[in-house]
Amino acid sequence: MNVNIQNKEARFNYEILDEFEAGLVLAGDEIKAIRSGRVNLKGSYAKIFFEKEKPAVFLVGSHFYTNTVDPYRTRKLLLHSKEIKHLVGKIQEKGLTLIPLSIYMTRGIAKIKVALGRGKKTHDKRAALREKEIDRKISRIVKGK
Repeated sequence: MNVNIQNKEARFNYEILDEFEAGLVLAGDEIKAIRSGRVNLKGSYAKIFFEKEKPAVFLVGSHFYTNTVDPYRTRKLLLHSKEIKHLVGKIQEKGLTLIPLSIYMTRGIAKIKVALGRGKKTHDKRAALREKEIDRKISRIVKGK
């Protein structure tokens, strides 16, 4: 069973600088929601909080379609301490944020791909749409011949 839940808006709205793979701390029937593809990452982000003076990364704003647990609760992400320290330093830079890109299953374990990104300006988004449309036209012409 290969489950891959994408955050399609992330690559459109943000310039991706670095990607990290993390585990998820889940409760109740959230793993069933992932396996059935009933997770929405649109508008979600990852945030660094300090628990007991140690930094920890949490997923905020994601929606897991479950019956027993609060669907919008924050979920802890499992990263190595070196990666978290690296992220703390990068987040302090102006304009950088942590964005979830996808959730997938690896050997029965739920993983999330989190990216360090910088928000795109409106003109950059327009240029990306223009390039995408040009690529579509070229592929249509090539297929037609």
